[in-house]
Amino acid sequence: MKSIRSKLMAYFFVFVLLFNVVSVLIYFSSDRLLNEYHTSIERFLILNRVSQKSIDLYDKVNQFVLTGEEQDFEAFYKTKSEIVQEKERLNEQLTGVEDVQLNKHIHMIETLVQETEMTAGFMLRNDIEKYTHHLQEARETSNYIQETTLQLIDLELTEYQDLYQELAQRNEAFKSFTIFLFLTTVLLAIGAALWFSRGINRPIRSLWHGAREVSKGKLNGPEIEIKSNDELKLLGDTFNQMRTNIQRLFQEIKEKSELDQLLKELELKHLQNQINPHFLFNTLNTVARMSYLENATSTTRLIESISTILRHSLGDLDKSVALRDEVQVVEEYFYIQQTRFADRMTFLQKVDESCLDIPVPRLTLQPLIENAFIHGIEKKEEGGRISLTIYQEQDHIMVEISDNGAGMSSDQIEPFMNLSKEEPVDEHTGHSTGLGLKNVLRRLQLFYQREDIVEMDSEVGAGTVIRLKLPNTISREKGGASA
Repeated sequence: MKSIRSKLMAYFFVFVLLFNVVSVLIYFSSDRLLNEYHTSIERFLILNRVSQKSIDLYDKVNQFVLTGEEQDFEAFYKTKSEIVQEKERLNEQLTGVEDVQLNKHIHMIETLVQETEMTAGFMLRNDIEKYTHHLQEARETSNYIQETTLQLIDLELTEYQDLYQELAQRNEAFKSFTIFLFLTTVLLAIGAALWFSRGINRPIRSLWHGAREVSKGKLNGPEIEIKSNDELKLLGDTFNQMRTNIQRLFQEIKEKSELDQLLKELELKHLQNQINPHFLFNTLNTVARMSYLENATSTTRLIESISTILRHSLGDLDKSVALRDEVQVVEEYFYIQQTRFADRMTFLQKVDESCLDIPVPRLTLQPLIENAFIHGIEKKEEGGRISLTIYQEQDHIMVEISDNGAGMSSDQIEPFMNLSKEEPVDEHTGHSTGLGLKNVLRRLQLFYQREDIVEMDSEVGAGTVIRLKLPNTISREKGGASA
C-alpha cells in the first residue's frame, strides 16, 4: 500500500529532480557558449602576439647585427623563446582555420626563427655576406608573416561572424527553450498538484457523503469505492465495514426486539388462558393419584397426559428444549384427542430417533399439531388424519406435519411465507397454548436466524403439509470435534 506521505515524497523528489536537470542543462549550455566565445577571442590574441613577436624578433636580431653587444644578443634570444612559445600555443588553439594555411603560418614562424638564428650565428663569426643574406631573408619572412597573419585574422573574423550568428541563434533558441521549460514546469507542477489534491479530495467527499447518509439513518447506500491504494482506501473500506456492521446490528436488535415481543405475547396469552396453572397442575396430580387408587386407569392416563402438556407449557420460554421433548408432548396431545374423538381421527407418527436431540424453541410442535386439528380435521365426522414425520436430509432435520383437512388457498398461505413483513394475519390460536401459527413459525426463524425454515403446501379440500427445515447442529458439532 502506497501511503500519502510516500506519494508526497515522490512528487517533490520528481519536481526537485526535474528542476536540477533543467538547471544542469542550462549551466552546461551557457558554459559551452562561453567556452566557444573565449576560444575565438583567444585565437585573435595569439595571432596578434605572433605578429608582434615576429616584428620584435627581426628588430632584435637587426639591433644585434648593428651593435654586436651581448645585451642585444640576450634580448634577441629572449624574444626568440617567446615566439616559439606562441607558435606552440598557435598550434594548439587555431583549430578553426584550414590546416594548410595553419601549417604554412607555423612553417613561416619556424623559418623566421631559423633565419634569425643563422643571422646571429654568422654575426658572431663576423661573416658579413652570410649574415646580411640571412638578415634579408628574416626581414622578408617577417613581412610575409604579417601578411599571412592578416589573412588568418580575416578568416577568423569570417568564422567568428558565423559563430556570432550561431551564438545569437542559440541565444534566441535558449531563451525560447527557457520560457518553454518554465511554462512546462509550471504546468506540470499545477497538473500534479491538481491530480494529487483530486486524489485526496474525491475520497474525502465520498466519505463525507456516506457519513451524512449514515447520520440520516440511511444504511443501505452504495459502498464507497476508493481506487487509490493508500490510507484513504483503508479508511473507505473501514467505513463500509462499519456501516455493514451497524446495519447488521440494527437488524439483530430488531429481530431480538421482535422475539422479545413474541415471547411477551406468549407469556401474556398463557396468563390469560390459564387460571392459577400451578394450582391446577397440583390438583391434576392429586386427581391422578386418586384415580389410580380407585383403579380408573384410563382416567389416570388422561390426567397424566394433561399434566405433561401443562408442565411443558409452564417451562421457561426463553430456553430451548430437545426435539424429543416436543415429540413427547405431541404424543400426549394425540392421546387426549384420540380419547375425545375415538375412531373419527387417526394420528400417525414416523420418527427417526437419531434426529431428536437437536434444540428447538419450547412449544413448537404441539401448537402446529393443534392448529392442524382445529383448522383442518376437527369438523370432519370421520376419516380425519394427522401425521408427524421426522427424518434427516443432508445437514437438516426435516419435520413434516400433514393433515387431510379443509386446506388453504394460496392467498391464505402467502402471509405465513412472508413472516418478516409487518402484515396482519387472520389466524386463530390454539386451545391449550393460546399460540397462533404465525407466532410459532416466526419464533423458529428468529431462533435459527434463517428465513427458509418453513415450507407450506396446501390445497382447498385436500389438506395441508407444513415442513420445517431445521439445521442439524448436533451433527455439525460432532463433525467439528472429529476433525
